[in-house]
Amino acid sequence: MAIEIKVPGLPESVSDATIAAWHKQVGDAVAEGESLLDLETDKIMLEVPAPSAGVLTAITEAEGAVVVADQILGSLDPSAQPQVVTAEEKVPEPVTPEAKREPTIDNSGHSPAVRKLLHEHNLSGEQVAGTGKQGRLTPEDVKTHVSKPVASVETADNRYQERVPMTRLRQRIAERLLDAQQQAAILTTFNEVDMQAVIDLRTRYKDLFQKTHDTKLGFMSFFVKATVAALQQFPEVNAAIDGSDIVYHNFFDIGLAVSSPRGLVVPIVRNAESLSMAGIEQQIIEFASKAKAGTLTLEEMTGGTFTITNGGTFGSMLSTPILNPPQSAILGMHNIVKRAVVVNDEVVIRPMMYLALSYDHRIIDGATSVRFLVAIKSLLEDPARLLLNI
Repeated sequence: MAIEIKVPGLPESVSDATIAAWHKQVGDAVAEGESLLDLETDKIMLEVPAPSAGVLTAITEAEGAVVVADQILGSLDPSAQPQVVTAEEKVPEPVTPEAKREPTIDNSGHSPAVRKLLHEHNLSGEQVAGTGKQGRLTPEDVKTHVSKPVASVETADNRYQERVPMTRLRQRIAERLLDAQQQAAILTTFNEVDMQAVIDLRTRYKDLFQKTHDTKLGFMSFFVKATVAALQQFPEVNAAIDGSDIVYHNFFDIGLAVSSPRGLVVPIVRNAESLSMAGIEQQIIEFASKAKAGTLTLEEMTGGTFTITNGGTFGSMLSTPILNPPQSAILGMHNIVKRAVVVNDEVVIRPMMYLALSYDHRIIDGATSVRFLVAIKSLLEDPARLLLNI
C-alpha cells in the first residue's frame, strides 16, 4: 500500500514553503529517514525525510511549487522493488564525432531540476556555489550563476542591467525591515567604549581558556554578558509591545545576527543569563557553523528578547541597526580602531569601538537608552565587574 509523502507541519509563523530540490526520482529506492527533498521557507531550509523504506512511486509537486502544511508531495511503496536496468536493456546512444570531443560532465549527484539546468548551460556542479543544506545546489543557485549581465549594444561604455529573483529569505528580511521602520518609532543613541581592558584580559587568559573549555575566547561573550547585566537593570529594554500592553520578559534570550550564504539569520542564545562565557562561546561557534552549512533550525531562530549585531567583522565604523520585531532594541558593535583619546588629562592611544543602540521610543525613553548603553560601556571597560556581578 502506497504511503503519502506530505509537507511536514509548519510553525505558526510560516504559512507556506517552496520545493527547492528533489533528491530522488520516481523509481528510486529510499531508506527510512533518508532525505527526499528540501523545502525552502522564508526562514530556513527543511528536509523532508522518507516515512518508510521503499520505492518512490510518484512525485505530485515539482521543484519550484509553493506548498502548505500537510499537502501531498508524492508517494512511496514500501513493498515495491526499485527499477533495475540490466546491461542487455541498456541501448548505447550513437556518438557523433562532435559529441566525442565534448568533455563529460558528471552531475548525477544533483536533483533532476538542477541537473537539467546544468546540462542546458553546459555547467558542472563544481562551478556553482550551493546555498542549500550542506552546500547542496538549488535551481535558484544555477539560475543566479547563469544570469550574467548582457551589455547593451547601443552604447560603448558596457552599461547593463540584470534581474535576479529574490530568495524567500531575502524577501522576508525586506518585509521585516520595512515593517520595523513603519511600525516603530526608531531612534539611535551612540557611545564609545575603550576595549583595552577586555583585550588585556583576553590576551592574558585566552590560551588557558581554550585549554580548559576547548573553545576560543572571543569578544562576543563579553558583550553578551554585559548586555544581560544591563538588561537586568533596565527591564523595559528587554520588553516588547503587544497591542496596548507591554510584555516584560524575566528571561534573556539574546539573538546574534549572523551572515550566511542565504542572507542574514539571527539564532538565539537561550537563557544567556545562566550561561558561562565558555557556554556562550560554544553556542556562537555552533551557530556560525550551522549558518554556513544551512542547518539552523527554526526553533534556533525563533523568539529572542534582544539582538546584538556586529558590523565590525566587516569593517563598519558606525551604523544605525534596525530593530528585529517585536523586540524593542538592538545593539550594534563596530570595528576596533586605535584612536587618540584623553585619559587622566593625557592623550593616549587606545583601541576604541563605537556602540550604537537603536530602540523603540514608544516603550524606551531617551534617558533610559543612554543609561543602558553607558551601563554596557562601564562593564566592558571594567570587565572584572562582570565576574563579581557588581
